[in-house]
Amino acid sequence: MKLMIRGQRKYGHWILLSPYLILFTIFIVLPVIVSVYFSFTHFNAIEAPSWIGIQNYITLLTRDEIFMQKVLPNTIRYALIVGVGGYLFSFALAWLVAQLTLVPRTIFALIIYSPSLTAGVTMAVVWRVLFNGDQQGYLNALLLRLGLIDKAVQWLQSPQHLMNIMIMVSLWSSMGIGFLAMLAGILNVDESLYEAAYIDGIRTRLQEVIYITIPAMKPQMLFGAVMSIVNTFTSAGIGVALSGSNPTPQYAGQLIVNHVEDYGFYRYEMGYAAALSVVLLLIIWFFSRVAWRLFGER
Repeated sequence: MKLMIRGQRKYGHWILLSPYLILFTIFIVLPVIVSVYFSFTHFNAIEAPSWIGIQNYITLLTRDEIFMQKVLPNTIRYALIVGVGGYLFSFALAWLVAQLTLVPRTIFALIIYSPSLTAGVTMAVVWRVLFNGDQQGYLNALLLRLGLIDKAVQWLQSPQHLMNIMIMVSLWSSMGIGFLAMLAGILNVDESLYEAAYIDGIRTRLQEVIYITIPAMKPQMLFGAVMSIVNTFTSAGIGVALSGSNPTPQYAGQLIVNHVEDYGFYRYEMGYAAALSVVLLLIIWFFSRVAWRLFGER
């Protein structure tokens, strides 16, 4: 009897974790392993995969001009502005909202968070009406009425404007779960830390944020950073939904995930698409490690 109880205690946590571990293995681990394998093959979804070694990666680095000249620069620009900028903007808004009393804080938090609840396609429909390329588009109608333009501008088909519009829409909808996590972290910082800091010589709110608030909420900062990294690098639908095509006009709004979809689901070059996916996974892993170095517990 005692041996049975000891055995249950020894393996009980594995029994409780088993549903999660099984689902994690089936839907996360196995797809990653299969993708890595396919990245070393030529696979067109009809014939059996044929092993070609690192040829897909050589093609990616030396022959795919669209990736090196358009997709990668677009992704880096988008990630820096939407990822880093959106992360800092989320923290700034969370800090400002945290200074309010309970009722207005709740109202403003809901207002700021609500765009992230809207599906990407729905957002694109709203913004497509605003940036419609004919004279009935709200922005064109306003600019024509003010005399700032003499003919309608094709905002969503223009390589000069599409990426800027994508960034604007993404920033508008980026105040999601990371914003709420930061707000919760700020509100749960021990007030005695601020009192002790002012006794020790802190005099400004900026010093308070740098030396007290951020160090005290590192778990929330790490969570927000990881969510921002993952969401930014896996964003794809917004550019396609706005422009109505994949690839986007002259690849102006083409991101890595769009490139994966282009090769995987339109050209049926599954092996090359898998190689692109592995590269994207490595990029996300690298920046997640950077976030861990900045905000993780040591």
